[in-house]
Amino acid sequence: MDLTYSDDQKAFRDELRAFLDTKLPKRLSDKVRLGKRLTKEDHEEWHALLQERNWHAGHWPKKYGGSGWDAVQRHIFEEETTAAHAPRVVPFGVMMLGAVLMQFGTDAQKEKWLPRILDGTDWWCQGYSEPGAGSDLASLKTEAVRDGDHYIVNGQKTWTTLAQFADHIFCLVRTSKEGKKQEGISFLLIDMDDPGIEVRPIVLIDGEAEVNEVWFKDVRVPAENLVGEENKGWTIAKYLLTHERTNIAGVGFASEALSNLKRIAGLEMQHGRPLIEDALFAAEIAKLEIALMAMATTNLRVVSAAAEGQAPGVESSMLKIKGTVIRQEINNLTRAACGPYAMPFVSEALEPGSNIEPVGPDYAMPATADYFNNRKLSIYGGSNEVQKQIIAKTMLEV
Repeated sequence: MDLTYSDDQKAFRDELRAFLDTKLPKRLSDKVRLGKRLTKEDHEEWHALLQERNWHAGHWPKKYGGSGWDAVQRHIFEEETTAAHAPRVVPFGVMMLGAVLMQFGTDAQKEKWLPRILDGTDWWCQGYSEPGAGSDLASLKTEAVRDGDHYIVNGQKTWTTLAQFADHIFCLVRTSKEGKKQEGISFLLIDMDDPGIEVRPIVLIDGEAEVNEVWFKDVRVPAENLVGEENKGWTIAKYLLTHERTNIAGVGFASEALSNLKRIAGLEMQHGRPLIEDALFAAEIAKLEIALMAMATTNLRVVSAAAEGQAPGVESSMLKIKGTVIRQEINNLTRAACGPYAMPFVSEALEPGSNIEPVGPDYAMPATADYFNNRKLSIYGGSNEVQKQIIAKTMLEV
């Protein structure tokens, strides 16, 4: 595999860098760099700026309104935007549901929903996990009963990221209790403004309500919002999860975090010299950098295969495990590099518009918040323990 960029790919990278230099608002990049919390309006502003260049969903095929980026262009986009401290592209619409609709949706569903995802009209969240049905997703109990031209939905979803911003949710629901538990699951698109839906925030250890509980009580959902066949939603769930796990690897995020760690280690002094000159600490950084380079190569192979129409296989589980572990180890080493400045954690200082000054240098401010928040990486999208079982069953035929 050729790991050097072609002239066209270099030109794309230069074009993207120029765009980031001129169009990315400093106010937003400063928020991201300092770990400040982004509002819905912040995300929408960035999505709109990207869409001016048709880059909000640049990886979509051109026939659906995307730019038809190949795997390397997608890699360059992630690498450059994270290096510039741009807000992430919220994945639930353009990365997750978009892929599902293109693969499983009817022509009518594609015509209705894809343009609204692309231009930001609809903000989506993901309704998968439930109490008692997280890593064992097939045990979900949220029920959808057919009633004429509608489904009546009752149940609960939890850990629903950014549901407080969403106006739609794509949900896995149980439409049958017969046979294996995987065989009675369906995939529904639900309007969050429908009567009977309640969103309850879950305040995390960093003080932010990034995730939520979503309750459904006798919610009427048009049957035309069923994606794929009734009771065949598990196939869609597996398809989406393999793509999600590849994204969770977060090569771009890890690369930027590692660069930040090196910068901090060059600034922090220990025994009269920069921390980066400490042999043991430098060895820890080198070990992470080698692991990240290997993971980036694997990630390119997987997304290249996906671009050719192949659904990611067990490699997505490998990427999910390795990627999340690397990011957590970088977070841990960054806290260590910041020393006592990483200890204070004032949640209010991360709120939009806060005037609370950080304790110590500004680069230490997000260290603890990132550490706490990213503990979840090895759990969501299928816990790392479950991914190891999938790898063993697939590769070793256990």
